[in-house]
Amino acid sequence: MLVVQQIIANKEAYIQALAKRNFDAAPVLDQVIALDEDRRATQAKLDNTLADSNKFSKEIGILFKNGEQQKANLLKEKTAQLKEVSKELSNHLNDVQNKLSELLYTIPNIPHPSVPNGQSDEDNEEVYQEGEIPKLENEALPHWELAKKYDIIDFELGVKITGAGFPVYKGKGARLQRALISYFLDKNTEAGYKEYQVPHLVNEASGYGTGQLPDKEGQMYHVTGDDLYLIPTAEVPVTNMFRNDLLKESDLPIGCTGYTPCFRREAGSYGAHVRGLNRLHQFDKVEIVRIEKPENSYEALDGMVEHVKEILRELKLPYRILRLCGGDIGFTAALTYDFEVFSTAQDRWLEISSVSNFESYQANRLKLRFKDKEGKKQLAHTLNGSSLALPRVIAGILENYQTPKGIKVPEVLVPYCGFEWID
Repeated sequence: MLVVQQIIANKEAYIQALAKRNFDAAPVLDQVIALDEDRRATQAKLDNTLADSNKFSKEIGILFKNGEQQKANLLKEKTAQLKEVSKELSNHLNDVQNKLSELLYTIPNIPHPSVPNGQSDEDNEEVYQEGEIPKLENEALPHWELAKKYDIIDFELGVKITGAGFPVYKGKGARLQRALISYFLDKNTEAGYKEYQVPHLVNEASGYGTGQLPDKEGQMYHVTGDDLYLIPTAEVPVTNMFRNDLLKESDLPIGCTGYTPCFRREAGSYGAHVRGLNRLHQFDKVEIVRIEKPENSYEALDGMVEHVKEILRELKLPYRILRLCGGDIGFTAALTYDFEVFSTAQDRWLEISSVSNFESYQANRLKLRFKDKEGKKQLAHTLNGSSLALPRVIAGILENYQTPKGIKVPEVLVPYCGFEWID
């Protein structure tokens, strides 16, 4: 979330920046500033009241010791009154602080100056494209038909077990899935990311820490009996490993990677564009997370983009990179690049990765700080990216690598899965 002091110092600039998101910030920022003024004034009154109460308590002891009971009793009455006042001030202070926190949770991150204006994903800016789109035979099939033809993914069986959006991978389909996970993790660890295995359920504090709550509460599966949430991405547990931490400057940068299943309700997602693997409620993903000093975070973002590029080059999938516009960028992100792979059989681009810099927005929620060389405490910057989300990568491989003989496995994956063809 945004830092109150920075809101006060940059109010007009923040109003203009948040307009890129089609967010009317002026009335909300005015409320934040008013609540902060109330908070500071109440805190000052409470501090003075407590100081007077402590002073009188010391004087009462001296008066009793000197036998001046009448004066001591008068001060005791004043002290009792001050305790009532301090109780009222404390209650008011807690109320104001809660209202301020709740209001700050409703304000999205300030977009980076390079974020283009726009209302929706149609206004995103293409910044890079690489790879030759293959020319397929006339009888080329979309991945959901290929999955059925070669008996590698069973969507109907998933419906039987759970419901739509929970596919069952079978035989070579399951082995290809496992191969991709291992390959992605190996690529990430070779690039210096430390691998973690993390819980697939998180508590409410973790959801608030990375910004899934309250913004995306309706998209998360909630285990009500234990008040836990199934994770929508490994970003949530991995980043929350550092919640409330005070790091040393020498600890940075920190790079983490982890594989997890991901769970998303995706309420209201229907139609041909969500067929097969295009939109699922459960899917596998390998994530990378970085914690950086503020002055290094955008260089780190560029490095993450290059890292994902290298993976797609090795998979030999045609892809493009989009810089998300203000109307499409995520609530917590300052700048996001989306990677999309071209689905030849569907004749459309499919998102397979998002790489984002959150600057200090998540860190402020997480209370994730580091102590610089001068001993000053600063908020760190957090970044994360998919490297990669599996369903649409598999869809791209099945569709772009299909031949009359069968589906050729990308060369880089053969050592991982142990076969060259799905036939």
